[in-house]
Amino acid sequence: MKALSRGWAAWTARVGVLAVLIGAGLGWQVVTAPGASAAAPGVTRLGDTLLDSAALYFVSYDGLVNNASYQQDAIVSYAGYQYAAWYTANRNAVIARRQLPGGAWQKVELPHALSTNDSHNSISLGVSPADGRLHVAMDTHNSRVFYVKSEAGLVANPGTRSWVLSRFGAVQRTFDGVELGSITYPRFLVTPQQRLQFSYRTGGSGNGTMELAEYDGTWRTLGRWSSATGPYSARGVTSSTRNLYLHGLGYSAGGRLHASFTWREGNTAVLCNSGGLANHDTGYVYSDDNGRTWRNNAGQAVATTGSGTLVAVGTPGHVVDPLTVDHGLINQESQAFDSTGNPHVVISYVPGRFTQCVSNVVAQRTSFGRAFHLRRDAQGGWRKVEIPVALNAFGRSQLVLDAADNAYVVLPFGRIVTASKASGWTDWTLRFDGAGLNAFGEVVVDRSRLGEGVLSLLYQQRSSGTTPSPIRVADFRLG
Repeated sequence: MKALSRGWAAWTARVGVLAVLIGAGLGWQVVTAPGASAAAPGVTRLGDTLLDSAALYFVSYDGLVNNASYQQDAIVSYAGYQYAAWYTANRNAVIARRQLPGGAWQKVELPHALSTNDSHNSISLGVSPADGRLHVAMDTHNSRVFYVKSEAGLVANPGTRSWVLSRFGAVQRTFDGVELGSITYPRFLVTPQQRLQFSYRTGGSGNGTMELAEYDGTWRTLGRWSSATGPYSARGVTSSTRNLYLHGLGYSAGGRLHASFTWREGNTAVLCNSGGLANHDTGYVYSDDNGRTWRNNAGQAVATTGSGTLVAVGTPGHVVDPLTVDHGLINQESQAFDSTGNPHVVISYVPGRFTQCVSNVVAQRTSFGRAFHLRRDAQGGWRKVEIPVALNAFGRSQLVLDAADNAYVVLPFGRIVTASKASGWTDWTLRFDGAGLNAFGEVVVDRSRLGEGVLSLLYQQRSSGTTPSPIRVADFRLG
């Protein structure tokens, strides 16, 4: 069946149709779908505003510290205002706001300077609805976090509060005295009960675990929910440690917490070539009790946060799209939800029709990388479609859905491809080619503004060396 699948994949690439995979490891079903269809929704550019004419610029890990795909969120909207965060040329963290839809940006420069030229050390914003505070987590890569929170009510009643530094508390190395230790990838999310949660990794690449903390006026840790241990074998080599990299962690409208992810192995000897990337498989688990317990795709209980039973590489039923370590699968892309509460995920890698052994992950992802749209259907099966637009980049893409469940993927450089729900999300069409943006690679999006039918992209313009460059927000009408 695997050989047949590869044959069908090559054939569909030659004749120009899209291949749809159904289920997890159940084989291919090939459907004919047009490469460009009038059914795919359009996008209309509404405007573009300048945040900073000289934002901090350096390239590390092939990315920028101000635009990292795993930031959740670098731009966020709440109660009629939009908030954005970045590091300016003097390395200080800046938080800005504007009244939507077109107010002027107001800026506050926090008393914290980025500690190192590392693109992991990005800024994430969160809002705690119960007390109307803005929370800021920043400048951390396997190190203690820098954390700031605003006064109560600042984002709940923005029109009545001036935007000044005195509205924010001191920069802390803990969460109000709660020690998180050395962490990476800070993310905020809000529960159905309007509590704020914080997701983070402890440990390092190839040997790390995912953890959760929760805020209801007071912070407390919930503990680990993923495991770094267990065997993964390839080519007669066994890797015994790894870490789980999230594509997304968030709540759907029904109140379910969904986690989609990939694994990275600690022992790179499992690779066919040392120039590859030891990521493999797309995994999925969900929680119906705010991340306390976890179930696999079939609904079986498989893990309990803070216990000895965690989501691990050997957890049954969690792999929904199998892929070996040899295809340059990237970590930390994107996840969204349709109106039925089912998750959609975008992943990217080098398809086997180009090579079965990635030996230079940056060069070959740039030359041959493709994005894929995965979605869970009402029966719990997973369907997969290749998006027929080359990445032409090493970096990652962002996925959002509109109110009608049409899908929009923002590729590197701010290019936007779309697909309609009516087509079963198969009619992928390039609707904006990034013209005029001059964006460097990855962009980040404001998911909380989608209810207005507007997609806001935070992007930084390409520069060279360490020459500062403009950082901007582009707004698009969806559909």
